[in-house]
Amino acid sequence: MVSRVTTVAFQGIEAKPVDVQVQIGPGQVAFTIVGLPDKAVGESRERVRSALIASGLALPAKRVTINLAPADLPKEGSHYDLPIALALMAAMGAVPADALERYVILGELALDGGITPVAGVLPAAIGANVLDKGLICPAACGSEAAWADPNMDILAPKSLIQLANHFKGTQMLSRPVPRLNTNAAPLPDLAEVRGQETAKRALEIAAAGGHNLLMVGPPGAGKSMLAARLPSILPALSPKELLEVSMIASIAGELADGRLTERRPFRAPHHSASMAALVGGGIRARPGEVSLAHNGVLFLDELPEFQPQVLDGLRQPLESGETVIVRANHRTSYPSRVQLIAAMNPCRCGHAGEPGHVCRRGERCAADYQARLSGPLLDRLDLRIEVPAVTASDLIRPADAESSATVAARVAAARTIQSDRFAALGVAARTNAQAGARLIEQIAAPDTAGLDLLQRAADTLHLSARGYHRILKVARTLADLDGEDKVGRVHLAEALSYRGADPDRRAA
Repeated sequence: MVSRVTTVAFQGIEAKPVDVQVQIGPGQVAFTIVGLPDKAVGESRERVRSALIASGLALPAKRVTINLAPADLPKEGSHYDLPIALALMAAMGAVPADALERYVILGELALDGGITPVAGVLPAAIGANVLDKGLICPAACGSEAAWADPNMDILAPKSLIQLANHFKGTQMLSRPVPRLNTNAAPLPDLAEVRGQETAKRALEIAAAGGHNLLMVGPPGAGKSMLAARLPSILPALSPKELLEVSMIASIAGELADGRLTERRPFRAPHHSASMAALVGGGIRARPGEVSLAHNGVLFLDELPEFQPQVLDGLRQPLESGETVIVRANHRTSYPSRVQLIAAMNPCRCGHAGEPGHVCRRGERCAADYQARLSGPLLDRLDLRIEVPAVTASDLIRPADAESSATVAARVAAARTIQSDRFAALGVAARTNAQAGARLIEQIAAPDTAGLDLLQRAADTLHLSARGYHRILKVARTLADLDGEDKVGRVHLAEALSYRGADPDRRAA
């Protein structure tokens, strides 16, 4: 007799159904797992054996064969422990096999029979809902699974014994409730930044249109301080965005206590990050920082200190909003629509261009340092601004800067205009930065004076096709902030002024 239960294998954030088949038959005593398991799945035999013994059950002295079908799909992770154990218990008659057919099961077992948390419960719950099944998962992940569907049957036991008692009717497990993380620390406020009015204006534009931003300035100018305050002026995640962000965080195992958060992600990896850490990859093709920042902010401080190959690996995710990781045995894709905020010094010593500063290496210091950034990557940055050093007089003056709440209200109004516009046009874009070339030419068509300015600027600055469309996107955002239907010359002029924070553009 063969008993069956359903679990899942993860390909990106998609949960593929896996049929766990268990046969207990005559032959030499053995415990065999087949179906392309990895090391963690192969080791589950010892965890399952110990958990069953701790729960008062013992494996029969027979040949136990476990097949994970389809056999050509790689099986990775420790979440196969619980489905294997329950399939064995069904084969032994300890739990009713027909009751398990209604569920998708995942969880890791402790040696004492406890069920410990695993990654990917939220995508698994959504996959189970598609299959019209319930879900059995660890108790610590129950609130995470409850977000999939309010009417879905979810069991979140703490141990095998608790689950067996539930099926016997001697103990009833209540359905877990979805929870939000409401204890997060308050975000830093933009009012704390003294001076830097131009930089704060660029930050507001970037937030309103979802644009990428590069800040160039000496050490201590406040670049990192400004970037850290960007989340405080961004709107909260929409329900759809919240689900996308949470599914990636679930796969990465970064949902604390199964609680979701409405805040947009803010990821700031160190410049020593590898290609696999930043873009994604590794043996199990895990999501990288660019995917974990989906629908949020990816902040790269000391941009030229990153490895050039690692930075160039961001070009495809920035353009398409998706990271595709290809391996010999599978292909995985993660959503990666991020807002890139980067900061850098103008040269290695950090003070090039400052009055009175003379570098011993001369102009070569700045040229060599900035040459670490490729032209195609710079072309994907909509806004490039210089952040000058803050003077003592800026700090002495009374603090009269706008608060994050004031700026966030303007950003929210501009984003509402964009979402209404795109909804009326029937396109999937959410911000101006996500609009395609043809669409942005349609919605950001300049007036006659603006067209003349744009023509002269294109000849002077040698704009690429991508650079031209990026300027139109920024100009459209500026018009939205002003509440204007038409992109005017003043909007294009300000958008062009934000394309000049690199040596070639300054020379032009």
